[in-house]
Amino acid sequence: MKLMDYIKNPWNIVRFARNHHFMDVLPDSIFLKLVYRQELGRKLNLKNPKTFNEKLQWLKLYNRKPDYTQMVDKFEAKKYVSKRIGEKYIVPTLGVWEKFEEINFESLPDQFVLKCTHDSGGLVICRDKSNFDKEAARQKIERSLKNNYYLHGREWPYKDVKPRIIAEQYLDDSIGQDKCEENVRKRPKGMTDYKFFCFGGKAEFLYVSRGFEDHATTQVSFITMNWELAPFRRTDYAQFEYLPPKPQGFEEMIRLSEELSKDIPFLRVDWYQVGEKVYFSELTFFPCNGIMRVEPAEWDRICGDKIKLPNVQVR
Repeated sequence: MKLMDYIKNPWNIVRFARNHHFMDVLPDSIFLKLVYRQELGRKLNLKNPKTFNEKLQWLKLYNRKPDYTQMVDKFEAKKYVSKRIGEKYIVPTLGVWEKFEEINFESLPDQFVLKCTHDSGGLVICRDKSNFDKEAARQKIERSLKNNYYLHGREWPYKDVKPRIIAEQYLDDSIGQDKCEENVRKRPKGMTDYKFFCFGGKAEFLYVSRGFEDHATTQVSFITMNWELAPFRRTDYAQFEYLPPKPQGFEEMIRLSEELSKDIPFLRVDWYQVGEKVYFSELTFFPCNGIMRVEPAEWDRICGDKIKLPNVQVR
C-alpha cells in the first residue's frame, strides 16, 4: 500500500497493523472496534447493537459457550452433528493428521478433499491423483496450519481449536440438480453450498454459493424460504445469473438446520445435496467475520432485528 493511500484514509493503518500482526496483543473489544471502523467506516456500538454485523461482534465477546469450539472444528463438528441428527448426514473422513508429511497419499483414493480443521481457507481438492500437485497442496496446507484464525477476527470459538488436517471423501453434485445444459456449462467449478441463516432456531433465509475454491469465479445469491431471490445481496461476489434449482432435500435441510441451531442467537448451518442425499458441511457463528456487506444497506439492520441477544451485563 502506498503512502498516498494512508494520507487519503488513515484507517488503512489499521489494515496494515492487522495484516502484520501488530494488533495481536490488543484486547478483543478494542481490536473489534478498530477493525469494524476500518472495514465499514462507522463506529461499532457494543452497548446497544442494532445491525446484523454489530450484533455478531457483540456475540463474539459475550456469548461464549464451550460447545461452540467443538462446533467450528471441522473434524470434531462431525461428532457433534452426528450425535444430534445422525451419522448418515456426515461426509466420511479418510484420515486426520497434524503435519502434511504424515499424510499417506498412497492410501487415499483417486479423488479426495483436504481441509484444515481450524480455519476457513485451508481447502485442497484432488479430482485426479495422477495429476495432483502435491507441492502446491503442501504449501497451501502448511500456510493454513500456521494461521491463527482466532487472532485474525477474534472469533472466540476458534481460540482453542487444534490445527489439524483432515481428508474427506470427494463429493460431486454436478449431475442431477440443474437440467439446463447451458446453466451447467456456465457455472464455476465446485460444490454448491446451501447456507441457512438461523435465528434462535428458526431458518429465515439462506444463501446459495458455488465455486468457493476460486473466489474470482464464485457466485452467491440470497434465497428466501419460498425459494425466490431475496431483495438483498452480498457486495463482494457475483450473483447467480439464474435462480438455482431448489435442492431435493430443501425441507430436510430446513428441519435439520433448525434442530442444530436451537437456543443459539445466530448460527449459519451449511449443507450439500448429492443425488438424493443431504450432507452436513459446517457450522458458522460469524459469516464474513461479522462484517458482511449487503445491498441495500438497510438489510444489515433488518437482519439485525432478527437476532435476540442474551441478557448479559455489558461493561
